[in-house]
Amino acid sequence: MGRRIAVLVFPGTNSEAETLALLRDCGGEAELVHWSRAQSLPAFDAYVLPGGFAYEDRIRAGAIPAHDPMMDYVIEGAQRGKLVLGICNGAQILLEAGLVPGTGDARRPTAAFTHNASRKFVCTHVHMKLAIAPSRSPITAALAEGALLPAWAAHGQGRLAASQVHLREIERGAHLAFVYARADGSVDPAATPNGSALGCAGLLNREGNVLAIMPHPERDAWNFNHPDLREGRNMLAPSGGAPLFASFVAGVQRS
Repeated sequence: MGRRIAVLVFPGTNSEAETLALLRDCGGEAELVHWSRAQSLPAFDAYVLPGGFAYEDRIRAGAIPAHDPMMDYVIEGAQRGKLVLGICNGAQILLEAGLVPGTGDARRPTAAFTHNASRKFVCTHVHMKLAIAPSRSPITAALAEGALLPAWAAHGQGRLAASQVHLREIERGAHLAFVYARADGSVDPAATPNGSALGCAGLLNREGNVLAIMPHPERDAWNFNHPDLREGRNMLAPSGGAPLFASFVAGVQRS
């Protein structure tokens, strides 16, 4: 049996199907785990928290699921070195749980993904650029230096917010894993769709085993998402944002 990946499903999660499909297409042995099966999580080797509106984003996005019993196991696993990936709502949960940027105690967040600067829901195609050395994390180790990944931003609360002290800590500690960029790879504040501090699209914890990203690479991850491709290509083959998932799966298999 290979290394097992749990895709967590909270009440209100809605991106689990494509997340599961892409993990499997990238070679991962992935399985959905609903909140009613929280006690099964220790048997898994890695965790992915997909997007959605867990617990209806009550109070603020990620605040309630961060205290769900499932997160007890995720926090414990992360502290033991298991790889954890959070996408959009999953990223918000990881920040609320204090796992990312991981500069404080568990469930004592030092940063948050909060309301967009426009105070409006954003749904737009974006590119996220790797802003750390790939070797900084086993999750990104298989990516190229400065890798540029297409994705969809679809959130109302995706703006990184923190005190100036903690923002400096994020920069100096190499926690800024991905930034928003243009399609040509250039980094431009205008490419950030939500006013996120530091142009942040993704954050990494100190140890490098927990990654939180706001855009959805799994929504731009197969050839059929790219209708401009030449005829004759395998339309079901992973592409686009899939390399991040492939790198995560490779990291899990090495762990």
